[in-house]
This record gives sequence, C-alpha cells and structure tokens, in this order.
Amino acid sequence: MYIKKQRLLTPGPTPLYPPALHAMMASDIHHRTEDFRKAYRACLAGLKEVMGTAHDVLLFASSGTGAMDATVSNLFSKGDKVVVCVAGKFGERWAEIAKAYGLDAQVITVPYGQVVRPEQVHGALEREPATRGVFVQASETSTGAAHDVEAIAAAVRPTQAILVVDAITGLGTMPLDIDGWGLDVVIGGSQKAFMIPPGLAFMSISPKAWKFADSATLPHYYFNLKKEKKSGDAGESSWTPATSLILALAEALQYVKQVGMPHLIENAQLLAEATRAAIRGLGLELFAAAAPGSSVTAVKAPAGMDSGVIVKEFRNRFGAIIANGQGSMKGQIFRIAHLGYFDFADLFAVIAELEIILNANGFPVSYGTGVAAVQRIYERAAVLPQTVAV
Repeated sequence: MYIKKQRLLTPGPTPLYPPALHAMMASDIHHRTEDFRKAYRACLAGLKEVMGTAHDVLLFASSGTGAMDATVSNLFSKGDKVVVCVAGKFGERWAEIAKAYGLDAQVITVPYGQVVRPEQVHGALEREPATRGVFVQASETSTGAAHDVEAIAAAVRPTQAILVVDAITGLGTMPLDIDGWGLDVVIGGSQKAFMIPPGLAFMSISPKAWKFADSATLPHYYFNLKKEKKSGDAGESSWTPATSLILALAEALQYVKQVGMPHLIENAQLLAEATRAAIRGLGLELFAAAAPGSSVTAVKAPAGMDSGVIVKEFRNRFGAIIANGQGSMKGQIFRIAHLGYFDFADLFAVIAELEIILNANGFPVSYGTGVAAVQRIYERAAVLPQTVAV
C-alpha cells in the first residue's frame, strides 16, 4: 500500500527487457567503427530473422511514424492513386500522410471498433485499377482491433499496387508471413514487442516495392530508402544513429530469437484471450469484439463512468499505467496491452486491481471472478500440458 512500483501496461512504450537496458550502458562507442558495425549488422540480420523475411530491412532513428512517412515519400509521386484503410486513429494517420504528400487517396472508413474487410479493399481496387498502393494497420491499437492482413494481401497481390502494412504493434502479436503473403512494406517500432525504448523504426521492403522507388518523384532527404540500403549493406546508418538503442535492440533480438517469434506471438495471444475472458466475467463489454487483436484489449467503461477515472485509479492506487481511449474514444474506453515483455503474473495483478477499482467506483463485482478467468487460461496453456508431459 505504501510502496508502489510503476508498471507500464500501455501498448507503447512497453515494459523494457532488462539486459537490453544494460546493453545501452555501452553506448560510448563511435558509430563509424567496426565494433559498432558488428552491432548494426547484427540488428539488420536479426530483424530479418525474427520478421521472417528475405526482403531488405532498413533501420531509422525515428518513431514508427517516420517509417510511415518514408514509405510515402520514397515510393510514390504526387497524384498517385492509393487506397487507405481507416479503422481508427492510426488509420487516420495514413490518410493524413497521404494528403500531406498530395496522393489521390480513396479512403475506406469504418467505425471505430470495426475493421476494413478484404472485400472492401478488393472493391476499391476494382473501382480504380490504376491504384498504386494500399495502406493498412495490422493492429489498430487505438481500438484493439486487428485487420485480416492475409486476406487483404490476397486482394492486392494480383494488382500493380503494393501493400504497405503498419505492423508497429502487429509484429510480435500476430502472424505476418511477409514473403508468403506478399506484404511489400512492413513497418515496426522499437518500443512495442521489441521491448526497448522508443526511437527506432524499421521496415522490410519487397522487390516489387523497390521498383516503385525508381519512378517516385516526391522529395525526401533524411528518410532516403536507397541511401539507407547502401549504408546498411556496408554495416552503417546514413546518419548518426541512435547508438544506445541499436545496442539495446541487438540484445532484445537475441532474446526474441531465444523465445522464438511464434512463442512471443502466442504469449500475446494468450494474454489477450485471458483478458477478454476476465472482462466478460466481470460484466464489462469489449470494444472491438468482432475482430479483437492481441496487442491490446480495449474495454468499454461502465455506463456513466468516464474511462479516465479507471486510468487514474490504476495510476494513483497501484502505480500501473494503462491507456485511455484516443481521439473520439477518449473517456469511453480503456486499453490494457499484451505485447512484448508481459507475462501472466502481470495480468493476474492487473485484473485483481481492476476488480478493486470497479468496486471502489460503484460497479460491484465479486472479487476473484476476473482473476479466476485468467487462471483458467493459464492452467489450460501452461499447467495441464506440463502435467500430461510428465
């Protein structure tokens, strides 16, 4: 009660992997030396391995939005026809970037909590055969929903268009077969499932997408994909890199490889499943019930209660930082994350805390109801299989 450890339970930044933090202390290293080149090459190779792609992977000192911006400015020209899938705050960001660069965007918008369906993308491509790009979020973190990336890719693949996927919270929380599905650009960020602080963005680029770079005419300077590929092939970044974060990423990638990317994804999926079971057990309503993702679970606040009250109670009572809704959803939903360095012990505590908060704020629940739901998922996934194995 008197000692409260801060626990970060948001969908970015996420809890940090301790050995990665220790690696950052060795950042008094010059970035044009062979010692650093080894670390940089290790990051590029490690990213390709855990992302499961043979495509080129580039790395930038920026937030994930920097890589989103780079994709548009390097691969498209003013007036290019594109399709933008908008199912939340981050889909709106794609639309804003497209508008900023003068692209001719056909925007498919669905209500928050829903997802753009593959047939809607197929229809948009049929209406405009000259479409050169389709932009979508794998995981729309503002609502807790996840798009059917495989089916959307199947609609895009036979066309001349490239598919650009913001997988900043999708990587490490859902299967993404980059090469097999034909995902032309896949964007990630350091502060999500990769368990290190914000400041690094990375992206895979298919051969089909690289051809777009040859004819694109939009201006760019810092975010120059061709320049970054040439530098990366030599084991360097084009500009001064975020040295400490590169060292942290190299360490975190070793951990991801040790765990196994499929297991990292399964961990997020199990935590999300358990959270949904707990929420239903407590009589609350999921926000994106039709297509829930595994990066974060969005929950509707009880009737008559602002979700900000729940967010503040988590912080003030327990030092736990969860996320409010974004944009028009602020005050209506709260979000509990599952990506990266989260485990079931974290979730047991979160749901127990939620039960206390609900009771303290006039929404009566039976103590242990939500926690028991989480325990049952854990037992099914971890206890019973081990018992059988023995």
